[in-house]
Amino acid sequence: MKYKTQKIAYYFFAAAMLLLTLQMVYGFIMLFARIGMDGLHDWIPFNVARTTHINLLVVWLLTGFMGSAYYVIPEESGRELYAPRLAILQLVSWLLVGVVAVAGFHFGWWEGRKFLEIPRPLDYLVVVNILLFLYIIGMTIWKGEKHSTTQLVLYFGLFTAALLYLPGMIWFDNQTLDSFYRWWVVHLWVEGVWELIMGSLLAFLLIKLTGVDREVVEKWLYVVVGLTFLSGILGTGHHYYWIGTPGYWLMIGGIFSALEPLAFLAMAIWAINMYRRKGRNHPNKIALYWTLGCAVMSFVGAGFLGFAHTWPAVNKWTHGTLITAMHGHLAFWGAYAMLVFAVISYIMPNMTGRNLMNNMTGYLAFWFSNIGMVGMTGAFAVSGIAQVYLERKLGMDFLAVQKEIVVHFYGAMLAASLFAVGILMFIYTFIRYGQPSDEMVGQDMQDDATEMGASA
Repeated sequence: MKYKTQKIAYYFFAAAMLLLTLQMVYGFIMLFARIGMDGLHDWIPFNVARTTHINLLVVWLLTGFMGSAYYVIPEESGRELYAPRLAILQLVSWLLVGVVAVAGFHFGWWEGRKFLEIPRPLDYLVVVNILLFLYIIGMTIWKGEKHSTTQLVLYFGLFTAALLYLPGMIWFDNQTLDSFYRWWVVHLWVEGVWELIMGSLLAFLLIKLTGVDREVVEKWLYVVVGLTFLSGILGTGHHYYWIGTPGYWLMIGGIFSALEPLAFLAMAIWAINMYRRKGRNHPNKIALYWTLGCAVMSFVGAGFLGFAHTWPAVNKWTHGTLITAMHGHLAFWGAYAMLVFAVISYIMPNMTGRNLMNNMTGYLAFWFSNIGMVGMTGAFAVSGIAQVYLERKLGMDFLAVQKEIVVHFYGAMLAASLFAVGILMFIYTFIRYGQPSDEMVGQDMQDDATEMGASA
């Protein structure tokens, strides 16, 4: 940890782990309801659990991104974080808005628009909070002693993520128009500018973990950014197929959705190539696991499985079924959740000075969570295919089909349990690290270990 104010990242990561745990709780509430054990229905109906589960996903990932930026930006800028007290205020206010939103869902206070359910008054508070966040990291960059492509791409990704939140705040009486612009937020976040955040954080990790020259890593970053914008923007069209928009979106959405996996494939090739060059020698193996796992699993979940059901001829059958849940779970896990875990795994030894990098608990957390997520994805895939055939080919009633596929949710429950064990093991390791130590300022135990290994 080069600068004292970088330790602020720890508090964002701690909040993210708490929110992730709460998200898993609501996931289990939905799984139990799916198999008929819906004892909490009077207090937490399925639609409330689903809304809370999805929104907690977005909030904890954004919290993790903020924590990552508060660590990476000072290091890339060569100076302390600008206005660290404002950063703490930003975290407190961010969590306060989140708590009010989640509580509101349980009392029917929401907008009812998927992913963008939080009420309009809280929308304005979110905008103020994000502007404060961008001001802090922007001023850190502005007053910094150095600048890098990694740093600037990260800031641009965060800035455009904030900018693209605004279309979702525009009110339309027409449902087609409302849905059209809602996807400007949802799609252009996760299949657009969030990929810039992903690419920049991967670049930072690969520079630190592999020792490959920054110039080489950042040239790859340009490729990833180019592919992201080439495919991601017009790839939004695969959400416009059946909402009342003109027919030309079938062609545009289909073609550019077919190109979207290229950005994720490039990230996977990039990460593996950097690892093969020099990455085998770094002492923090578990951070390497999460980094390479992020690159590979994002291609499988977001790239391959995303394309598998966005071609118009396929999507007309799979749209709105559990096939979407199959893609969504592995995509968010591989592309963004694993990325946050990779950053945490790299940063925590540097902030605390405790060497828990490669313990068995950490390795088991990695494998249990990934095997569990793949198992859940498989369960959703099988149940989704059965749903498509029974409901949309044979014409069975929706609720009758849900009874027929309930057996697959027992499998999902088992996989989710393994996943939860892995996540709890990761959180346990995070807690064991303890809080950041000011004694680690100006030191990097991982770089020291690398140097000792090279000299030996």
